[in-house]
Amino acid sequence: MLVVNSKAGLQHALQRHRLAQENIAFVPTMGNLHEGHLELVRRAKQLGQIVVVSIFVNPMQFGANEDLDAYPRTLSADREKLFSEGVNYLFVPAEDDIYPDGLSAQTVVRVPDLSETLCGSNRPGHFDGVSTVVSKLFNMVQPQVALFGEKDFQQLSIIRKMVDDLCMPIDIIGVPTVRADDGLALSSRNHYLTVPQRSIAPLLHKTLLDCRDAIACGFDNFLQIESHARMQLLQAGFAPDYFAIRDARTLQAVGENTEEIAILAAARLGGTRLIDNVRLTLNPASDWGMLATP
Repeated sequence: MLVVNSKAGLQHALQRHRLAQENIAFVPTMGNLHEGHLELVRRAKQLGQIVVVSIFVNPMQFGANEDLDAYPRTLSADREKLFSEGVNYLFVPAEDDIYPDGLSAQTVVRVPDLSETLCGSNRPGHFDGVSTVVSKLFNMVQPQVALFGEKDFQQLSIIRKMVDDLCMPIDIIGVPTVRADDGLALSSRNHYLTVPQRSIAPLLHKTLLDCRDAIACGFDNFLQIESHARMQLLQAGFAPDYFAIRDARTLQAVGENTEEIAILAAARLGGTRLIDNVRLTLNPASDWGMLATP
């Protein structure tokens, strides 16, 4: 595995693979890697002859009161994990290489509508930072395929829309969420949880599953489902940011053309913000009457 620290060095290293017409699979990360990230890498190895992983803690996606300075940086351990997985290139750029003129002078890539709901409502500007840095990394790496976890389903949706709108020749692959044995979605932020909080945390996923099961069984009042779920989370010790049932393609309200629904939640346990989602495929011709919101 070659570790590259500059944009010029990366592009020089990858040039011979492009000339050889080898497919490049790319996994962008912020480091502090866990089994969820490694599953992205394993899937990347199936889809590309060359696997590139980036580690860059992106300041543009952190708000004024968020944990940029506290975000865990574990480069040595991350490097060992990626080497063991057979990654070809690890790209670890400096902030000056990504934002040479500083954040205030940076052109911003903004995906409307999708960026403004759910997590976007609670973290203004967050997804502008995500779409901007990902577009820059895509231009540096020029992969044929890029992989993202489905745990961050809104982020995945935004990246797909950005790639489509900007005519980027990249296949975006969503990889199913990797979970602990008790159902908690793996996340770099889970280590912030105290022991009591960690025992509560799996209830977020259980609540999502219970709501999905209720809808699958014909319960058709989405507002009531959302309200009941938020109350359950509050009673368990969470502080919910949102609990929402949406069209999985648009992240807007479920309508008669909806083919798949996403049930998405974000909630805090102490100072730790957890997100998760589950989805349910519908047969619009037969299921719309059952699933219509009153």
